[in-house]
Amino acid sequence: MKITERLKKLASKSAHIDTFAKENLPDLSLWPELILDHPTVIYPEQLNACQELLEKTIEKVGESKLALIAADGNFTYSQLLKLVNQISNFLINEGVVAGNRVAIRSPNNATSVAIWLAILRVGAIAVTTIPLQRAIELEKIVAIAKVQYAFIDSRFTEEWNLVTNYQGKTYVVGVESDFNSKISSLSTSFIPCNTAADDVSILAFTSGSTGLPKATMHFHRDLLSIADTFSKHIVKPTKDDVFCGSPPIAFTFGLGGLVIFPLRLGATSVLLENAAPPLLLEKIIEYKVTCLFTAPTAYRAMLPILQGKNLSSLRRCISAGEHLPLATWNAWFEATGNKLIDGIGATELLHIFISASDDQIVPGMTGKPVPGYQAKIVDESFNEVPDGQSGFLAVKGPTGCRYLNDARQKNYVKNGWNLTGDIYTKTSAGYFKYESRADDMIISSGYNIAAPEVENALLLHKAVAEVAVVGTADIERGMVVTAYVVLRTEYSPSEDLRKELQDHVKSKIAPYKYPRLLNFVESLPKTTTGKLQRFRLKN
Repeated sequence: MKITERLKKLASKSAHIDTFAKENLPDLSLWPELILDHPTVIYPEQLNACQELLEKTIEKVGESKLALIAADGNFTYSQLLKLVNQISNFLINEGVVAGNRVAIRSPNNATSVAIWLAILRVGAIAVTTIPLQRAIELEKIVAIAKVQYAFIDSRFTEEWNLVTNYQGKTYVVGVESDFNSKISSLSTSFIPCNTAADDVSILAFTSGSTGLPKATMHFHRDLLSIADTFSKHIVKPTKDDVFCGSPPIAFTFGLGGLVIFPLRLGATSVLLENAAPPLLLEKIIEYKVTCLFTAPTAYRAMLPILQGKNLSSLRRCISAGEHLPLATWNAWFEATGNKLIDGIGATELLHIFISASDDQIVPGMTGKPVPGYQAKIVDESFNEVPDGQSGFLAVKGPTGCRYLNDARQKNYVKNGWNLTGDIYTKTSAGYFKYESRADDMIISSGYNIAAPEVENALLLHKAVAEVAVVGTADIERGMVVTAYVVLRTEYSPSEDLRKELQDHVKSKIAPYKYPRLLNFVESLPKTTTGKLQRFRLKN
């Protein structure tokens, strides 16, 4: 059966009562070609990812196996299933129907994972956000996803309460709430919604290079496919593994590495609300972590404090989110004996699609396409370039870009391939090597930061007349946000004003996006027609 015919057939089996997601999928003609016949990603027509990650896993490892270790409690698989069922019953009692969008604003803990699983279980769509995001960013997410319900950790309600366009129901959860008592009397049984494998399960937001976020739409089968491709073939975990890491589960790197991958086969996940490198290192030792997921920045930050630390439990160290420098790879290997598993992924494809492990690792190279995926390097005319010549990375596999009602779908998908915005080269042996980004996206410490978004925040300050933001190479963070500011005539450059502008950005958008370098200039480079030329400001 042709892919188009298959997708139309599966769409007819949708369990979604609220058809918003289905109606806002891109036209099929704009989708990337999906590789759905690889042996590891063949799934039944009806599929609920929560049921697969809980009941089906319990059948393999038993109810008493430890699933989560978190600040708000440790949970066996049986205990987690019961909690998820109680939250599922709560959702139904509150009027949630299949296809509704439900937001989560919480740090990495057991409660947020249970809520996420329950949303999938009832057939609704999870929209995760990170606590660092400010009201102006949350308003964009609410507007694009048409969010109807929201679970907000009691420690992060302040910004949420400033969101002016949210009209739905809000539930406060966490240590300072009574949510647990509210659900304590609810049944611990719940029959999962009979969702189609191709029903939308999550909306994962990614920063657009223009500053307007994009909602990527992923199906129930997509959630399993990243575990059955990258995790299965590259991480190669077992049920005895202990996972841990720093990325928020609101980012798909963290969602895969800290939730989907361990739950898929019955391993244990250690969830950290604060995963700063020194604390992360402590938890690796305390819980004898075996599979670690974090960004190159964190690996570099841990190197100076490794002396005397016993990291013998580690067997898999996965690096993604930003370019992994060869020097970092070498230093980590020398200090720990562990070969860092490099990888490139994208929110649009849900997780990592090029990587390598064990003897297949070539230091300085990202790796080869993960089983189930294909990749090539193309020029601006989409002709494949010779080995060794740089070009645009094009990828396709069982997952792919589907933006929710966004014209930028045409930019990301060309001729059936996903164009990631990265410049790569390929060797004759089939290894892919990262060269640079092809757009104005700044990747700093594993975070994607859109230059225009920072510019817009700075322009909200009364002292700023014009501004341009670019990324500057940095040993510690990969890149740092750098702003070039033209002041209004009544203001003069000063250290106090520089700090004021930096703090202003922190107050308007997520603090990690603020310009660590801020330069006052008299003018900005522009074309004769007045268009800003950011490239002339890049080092």
